[in-house]
Amino acid sequence: MELSSFLVLVLVLAVLVLIRWIRKPSGRSLPPGPLALPLIGNLPMIDKRAPFKSFMQWSKTYGPVMTVYLGPQRMVVLVGYDTVKEALVDQADDFAPRGPIPFLNRVVKGYGLIVSNGERWRQLRRFTLTTLRDFGMGRKRMERWIQEESKHLLKSFEETRSKPVDPVFFMSRAVSNVICSLVFGQRFDYDDKSFLHLLQIISRLVRFVSSPWGQEKDNLDTEFHKNNLMATVLNLFVAGTETTSTTLRYALMLLIKHPHIQGQMQREIDRVIGRNRVPTMEDKKSLPFTDAVIHEVQRFLDIVPLNIPHYAMKDITFRGYVIPKDTVIIPMLHSVLRDEVQWETPWTFNPEHFLDANGNFKKNPAFIPFSAGKRSCVGESLARMELFLFIVSLLQRFSFSSPQGPDGIDPSPELSSFANMPRFYKLIASPR
Repeated sequence: MELSSFLVLVLVLAVLVLIRWIRKPSGRSLPPGPLALPLIGNLPMIDKRAPFKSFMQWSKTYGPVMTVYLGPQRMVVLVGYDTVKEALVDQADDFAPRGPIPFLNRVVKGYGLIVSNGERWRQLRRFTLTTLRDFGMGRKRMERWIQEESKHLLKSFEETRSKPVDPVFFMSRAVSNVICSLVFGQRFDYDDKSFLHLLQIISRLVRFVSSPWGQEKDNLDTEFHKNNLMATVLNLFVAGTETTSTTLRYALMLLIKHPHIQGQMQREIDRVIGRNRVPTMEDKKSLPFTDAVIHEVQRFLDIVPLNIPHYAMKDITFRGYVIPKDTVIIPMLHSVLRDEVQWETPWTFNPEHFLDANGNFKKNPAFIPFSAGKRSCVGESLARMELFLFIVSLLQRFSFSSPQGPDGIDPSPELSSFANMPRFYKLIASPR
């Protein structure tokens, strides 16, 4: 019995030492956080379906800078607008590196823009931004592509003849075709088999782009090679299609849920544009309520609540703490888009968040659905243009409803792990 008691005591002491070692590596002052268990860390305590909810709850006890362990992996979670802004903008160089994303690393093997760091990331980001601008992103050429695609999207809804349909397919085809126009210089018919052979088209693009860049082929240090090109194009398609099409689908869901908001947008659009003229980005300044609703859709959707992980490539001093090298950093976008100091009613869908007392559009610095700092989304200007032109075009021509009525719409996300994914639903597009 005495031997058993002694072994238990030794085991307890060993566990306490291990916990202390995990919590304070090399004696450094880590941010506080919930007690982590050996090997498994805080995993048993985290809401697996919505991890950000656990982080938000813990921040009430441990503050806006916390240490959390997912298994043996140490993470520092940043909560609230002031904290996230201080890290990503004020200390941009320290917090710029990207953290490991297992499923992406498995697919792209460290290549491409999203997961790369250091010189590779700097070269690819500069090249990607320059090339996208040359191809028309943020310019009239891109606006014309989106306007053209809007016509096909409207036609596809007309063909439903007011029957209930799932909007997923409609939105993804339209948004993907904009990316195709950007990357390949052409769109594809919605029933074109080329859509199903996207990899073959990417292969041709690789051969085409390899020709002018071939004069780099003997440079062993260059980042302009096939692996990086393929991975970066994949980044564009995955990020540029899924996030924007999901936001569009969610926008229609919320407008069905709040028909008075949909009606007010339509009255503003009718007054400024009418029902026949093709909307332009120039109309945006004359549609403050519509613009406010689109911004509020993005805020309320909160599509990537945890943000894409960042990483400490060296020891970082932040707010009196030391974030050790090799720590994953989570600047929570959810905590910014729901910051109770920055938003009057953060948990309510409320376009008034973006309107002043006179009904004019007003900006809010805490609106950062595309993140902030050196790792902000390279496709932000494209996404903003798509959201505005597609939504205005749709509301010009159709009123949207649900077969079950507004009460049949549940805007709460179906999945809330890496991304907030809205539930599937059916809508009716009734010509106006």
